[in-house]
Amino acid sequence: MTDKTTGTHGAVLKDAPPEGDGPLVELRGAGKSYGNVRALHGVDLTVHAGRVTCVLGDNGAGKSTLIKIISGLHQHTEGEFLVDGAPVRFTSPREALDKGIATVYQDLATVPLMPVWRNFFLGSEMTRGPWPVRRLDIARMKRTADEELRNMGIVLNDLEQPIGTLSGGQRQSVAIARAVYFGARVLILDEPTAALGVKQSGVVLKYIAAARERGLGVIFITHNPHHAYMVGDHFSVLRLGTLELSADRAEVGLEELTNHMAGGAELAALKHELSQVRGVDVEELPEEGDLTAPVAKSPEGTS
Repeated sequence: MTDKTTGTHGAVLKDAPPEGDGPLVELRGAGKSYGNVRALHGVDLTVHAGRVTCVLGDNGAGKSTLIKIISGLHQHTEGEFLVDGAPVRFTSPREALDKGIATVYQDLATVPLMPVWRNFFLGSEMTRGPWPVRRLDIARMKRTADEELRNMGIVLNDLEQPIGTLSGGQRQSVAIARAVYFGARVLILDEPTAALGVKQSGVVLKYIAAARERGLGVIFITHNPHHAYMVGDHFSVLRLGTLELSADRAEVGLEELTNHMAGGAELAALKHELSQVRGVDVEELPEEGDLTAPVAKSPEGTS
């Protein structure tokens, strides 16, 4: 087994998350307000080890705010946020990372002109020799990066190549493997397939499934219901800052999930009006009452 050491951020790799049936991360009626603006309200979310929780929503639905709360960038202003069953209120992303919550953002936090191995350890470089003349242990970092990438099923012929020369899917995969190595138990993926083509999206989805198989709890943020349904175990749909749908895979089909994601309830209500417009085909639009997926109850006082 690869020798695991602490990085400069203090996170330690664990071979597997602690055993237990309880959720790794749980939100209970969580919300966030910025002054008079309520960005998120009454959201319930649970993340279990070995499961992919998909959070879907259109632009402005509250996905980014949700990420910021869980990753420690912002604090919630209502409800509860629990990690391993204990209430927490992170003041920085470093605190979230120390609890095993890692976030892979769309920009991936990589340096395009640096080699793959250097990006893998960026900010957490291995060193050797006595202080104060310690120097980078380049051979060990290359060997470790190669082993960890291969453990995730990622085989790169040349770790010296600039990471910017990799495809979008490969860069996402390296970022996922890096988060797993540095101790992630909960992995938040922020729209990892948004700017990718079909083939590269498939590469990323494969490694999301690989992270689940390694026992991580994955939060997959996306606006693509088809990608979510390929790997998801639970689906939460946000709309205007509130939870519109919360359902396990066995309780909702792809068509129902897509309808909720696309605002199917509103489309059903407008079907009659749209039918009066010349050139608009409304035959495929849902009828009122067609959406049979379990719908999360709206908190009292919200519309």
